[in-house]
Amino acid sequence: MLRLEALTVRYGGRPVVDAVDLAVDAGETVCVLGPSGSGKSTLLRAVAGLAAPDGGRVLLGGRDQEGIPPHRRGVGLMFQDHQLFPQHDVAANVGFGLRVRGTGREERGERVARLLDMVGLVGAERRAVTALSGGEQQRVALARALAPGPRLLMLDEPLGQLDRGLRERLVVELRSLFRRLGTTVLAVTHDQGEAFALADRVVVMRDGRVEQTGSPVDVWSRPVSEFVARFLGFSNVVPATLTGTTAQCAWGAVEVAEDAPDGPVGLLVRPGGVRLSEPLAGHDAPASGEHTAQPGGAADTTAGRDALPGLGCVVKGRTFRGDHVVLHLDPERGPDLEATCSLRAAPAEGAVVRVRFDPEETVLLPPTG
Repeated sequence: MLRLEALTVRYGGRPVVDAVDLAVDAGETVCVLGPSGSGKSTLLRAVAGLAAPDGGRVLLGGRDQEGIPPHRRGVGLMFQDHQLFPQHDVAANVGFGLRVRGTGREERGERVARLLDMVGLVGAERRAVTALSGGEQQRVALARALAPGPRLLMLDEPLGQLDRGLRERLVVELRSLFRRLGTTVLAVTHDQGEAFALADRVVVMRDGRVEQTGSPVDVWSRPVSEFVARFLGFSNVVPATLTGTTAQCAWGAVEVAEDAPDGPVGLLVRPGGVRLSEPLAGHDAPASGEHTAQPGGAADTTAGRDALPGLGCVVKGRTFRGDHVVLHLDPERGPDLEATCSLRAAPAEGAVVRVRFDPEETVLLPPTG
C-alpha cells in the first residue's frame, strides 16, 4: 500500500528525515516511534503531501506521489489536537470530506450514521463538538478521517491529549476497529505503550533514520542498540566483555543466554531479570548490626552487604506501578540498578538485599560508548 524509497526531507539544509526506506502492507498498522526531533511527524507529513521531499520517493499503491496534492492522494490524516470545526455539529464534522467530494445528502447521512455507530457515538449527529469530552472528540475526528474511505489512514499522536486511562481503553478499541475495517494505518507517537498496543509493526526512529523495525514483541524483547533499549525505558545497560556465556561488567560476572563472539559488548539486564535473593526479599530493613552510624547520621550498609551472598544492594527508592513495584537499587559496585518485584515481596527503602541476574532476561547489544 505504501512504500518509501530513500525518503529525505531537509529543513535549513539539515536532514530531518534521512534516506528512510519503509513499506506498509495493505491492512497493516505500523507505528513510528521515537523521541521529539526524531523525524517521525515530518515523515508523516511527507507521505500526506504536506512536506515536500528533498530526495527519494513516496509511492501509494505503486504510484509515485510526486506532484500530487494532498487532497488527491486518497489518505486520511488525524492530528493530535483533532482540528474539529467548533461552529459545526458532529454530523457536519464527520461528513465534511464527503460533502467536499460531492456525496449526496442522503448517502452522506447514512455513512455518517454508520461511522458514528462504529466509533461508539450512536445518535450523536446533532451534538455540538464543543460539548463533547476529549475522548468523544477523538472519536469524531477518527470518524471524519475514515468517512471518505481513505486507502491509508495516518495518525499523528492521536491520543496524546487524553489521560492515560482513556488512552489505554481507546487504543484497544482502535486496534479492533482497524482490523474489522481492514484499514491500512501509519501512526506516529512517542508513547511506547500506545505504539506496542496498537501496532502490528513498530518502527523506531533516531535523528531522522530508522534505528529498528519489527513486531512489538521483537522490538521489546530484542532491542538492537543502547539507544533503543534506553528509549524503551531500560536503564540497566553497561559495557561488558564477553567470554563464552559470561559477560564481565561493572556488576561482576553475569551469565547470558545467547551466543555471540567473544569481545566487547553492551549488556542489558531487564528489571525483571534482577532477582532478589529469597531470604531477603521480604525484609523491610537490614538485620541488626548491618548498619553503623556515620558522621551526620548516615547509615553504613557496607557490612550488611558484604555479609551476604550475591551482589549487595541498598534499596534507594520504590516506585509503585499498580500490580508491581520498581526498586531503585544502589549496588556495592557498578551503576544503579532497577528491579521489579511483587507488592508483597517489596523490601522497604534502606533495606539491604542481594541480587542475582537471570540469564534469560539479558540482551547483548553492540558495544556501548
